[in-house]
Amino acid sequence: MRFLAIISMWAALTGAALSDEGAEAIGDTDRGAKVFKKCMACHQVGEGAKHRVGPHLNGIFFRPAASFDDYKYSKGLRRAAEGGLVWDLAQMEAFLERPKKVVPGTKMSFAGLKKANDRADVLAYLRQFSDSPSDIPEAAPTARKVEIDLPPEVLAIDGDPDYGEYLSSECTTCHQPDGSHDGIPAIVQWPAEDFVIAMHAYKQKARSHPVMQMMAGRLSDEEIAALAAYFETLE
Repeated sequence: MRFLAIISMWAALTGAALSDEGAEAIGDTDRGAKVFKKCMACHQVGEGAKHRVGPHLNGIFFRPAASFDDYKYSKGLRRAAEGGLVWDLAQMEAFLERPKKVVPGTKMSFAGLKKANDRADVLAYLRQFSDSPSDIPEAAPTARKVEIDLPPEVLAIDGDPDYGEYLSSECTTCHQPDGSHDGIPAIVQWPAEDFVIAMHAYKQKARSHPVMQMMAGRLSDEEIAALAAYFETLE
């Protein structure tokens, strides 16, 4: 069976190119105001907005992550900030869809907005609360889709985290086991299925990175599953 792997998180963390093809207008601001009510328990926006459970969202577009000195961010978001995360349109859209997959360790408990229209409308609504809304593009780039041949039984492999730890030394020569960033994305607490899909995308050369293609090409399906299980649970 052929899977379409939409690797939004990987694109966000690595700075991979996003396709402008199929870009759509951000969304409907009035409907976005209604959808944003789901966010209001934690976030304020607009005149007089203050930090609550989460930081206020005025001027969020193109702001570096974790940039308010008077707000206590999660360790996960601080790590993402150290890695250069900036809230551009693509990053925000991906985070709204799957917060914990884009920023592992975030304290944001919201599961995400699964409907693309809802995410687009919220982005359109938040755009109004920027200092210069006209400077923000009215179209959001869509994440590049990578098509790979991945039989369902590969995703079903139950990886052994202990074996994954044994295999992980080559990974941790670049990716830090404490989840910190130094220009290289963190893979700690990355959901196992996303890890497996990304590694097979490199293995099949559907994603372009010569070193990662070489590394993934050496690994069996069981070894990839083991690494995925290890890094998913690594604190």
